[in-house]
Amino acid sequence: MVGGGQLARMTHEAGIPLGIRFKLLSDTPQDSAAQVVSDVVIGDYRDLDVLRAFAQGCDVVTFDHEHVPTEHLRALEADGVVIRPGVEALLHAQDKGVMRKRLSEAGVSCPRHRIVADPEDVARFAAEAGEGDGFPVVLKTVRGGYDGKGVWVVRGVEEAAEPFRAEVPVLAEEMVDFARELAANVVRSPHGQAVAYPVVESIQVDGVCDTVIAPAPGLSEELSATAQEMALKIAAELGVVGHLAVELFETRDGRLLVNELAMRPHNSGHWTQDGAVTSQFANHVRAVLDLPLGDPRPRAPWTVMTNVLGGDYPDMYGAYLHCMARDPALKIHMYGKDVKPGRKVGHVNTYGDDLADVRERGRHAADYLRGTITE
Repeated sequence: MVGGGQLARMTHEAGIPLGIRFKLLSDTPQDSAAQVVSDVVIGDYRDLDVLRAFAQGCDVVTFDHEHVPTEHLRALEADGVVIRPGVEALLHAQDKGVMRKRLSEAGVSCPRHRIVADPEDVARFAAEAGEGDGFPVVLKTVRGGYDGKGVWVVRGVEEAAEPFRAEVPVLAEEMVDFARELAANVVRSPHGQAVAYPVVESIQVDGVCDTVIAPAPGLSEELSATAQEMALKIAAELGVVGHLAVELFETRDGRLLVNELAMRPHNSGHWTQDGAVTSQFANHVRAVLDLPLGDPRPRAPWTVMTNVLGGDYPDMYGAYLHCMARDPALKIHMYGKDVKPGRKVGHVNTYGDDLADVRERGRHAADYLRGTITE
């Protein structure tokens, strides 16, 4: 697996019961996954020679992020390395402009969008909406953004200069009036077997995922099925192998629009570690190795994942004593990461029959582990 973050750490954990030998390309020995994987190569994923040396002896190469240069992946594939989800599929998670074009051609509903050349072109795009000056609009660098980075909400042409300073193409999108954000997680194997997890609600705070509720409360069976079918269609159309997260807007008039794609385990699927028969991590491992996929059904009526963000970190042993004693059913997952304000350093999963109770338990544990509450 290329990338040493928490996604690699949890994917490695899922492969242990299957006896899978796991090799990791990590930036530093301190990275989350590098702390727990025995076979670690320290190197730069942007260096083709490093990638070629790393891939030797690997049956399959997969990823915990989308940032490996596309041309390097094509070179590896030409060398005979098995890349999953596949270079041409992964391109649609790497480049938002390519993704929007392909999904639109496939008839998948997306926000109004186009590549823009400069701030004046942004103003023209905004005006095309036909309502006033059309602002605000959303600007995104086509590559490299995550957790709110590389994304700007601009309310006028005078605010539109900053995205162009990176000197990469900029995608303009309409500012969607959405009721909430959803995510449809599916997994697809090389021979086309696919499974779909329940559609979840994803709650963002300052551009970072804070809480995921599975299944999305109040979502009709019809709209839930539509979201799952959309995700399965995208996986098949793009030839995805492994886990695919389709982040969605549910609009106030009841439509679904695709926001982002991720072709790897995803924050919106962390609830599956404790809340589904087979986790997203285990199914990703099965898919990239072309093993039969596991059951994605939920174990409880409600599961809530709450992210633990960096803050005024308490004594962790004391925090564990409190949280585990207060809630013996609580599942804590910490990543071994250095604490920085607002950084994801772990998550907690709670589950049960009463959604309000499940949410309160998750919120209390995450806040206590962060150090923002003391009782």
